[in-house]
Amino acid sequence: VAAWPAAPRPVTAQALLPERALAGDTGARRALIEDVYTPLREAGAPLLATVGAYLDLGASLEATARALYLHPNTVRYRLRKAADACGLDPTDHRERFTLHVALILGRLAAV
Repeated sequence: VAAWPAAPRPVTAQALLPERALAGDTGARRALIEDVYTPLREAGAPLLATVGAYLDLGASLEATARALYLHPNTVRYRLRKAADACGLDPTDHRERFTLHVALILGRLAAV
């Protein structure tokens, strides 16, 4: 839990998936890819692209809308659909971190 000093005590191993993956835990990497990245990819390219842009642009709704030539409401809608698909809310700080790590790992695995 050293990487997440503010973690609640006790904290589940599931809640520490991103830290475990970064520390080299192959089971955590696999879980993030299978439970987060794959459902997003299967939900469709627009959702995956929107979440990726949102994360890459610092969670800025307006910047994401501009970058993807979308209305901000469309970005909001897609972020909600992405949350439904993978179970993580991109607008929540902690879940956004987990989502970002999962997307990076999924992109690397797809290479």
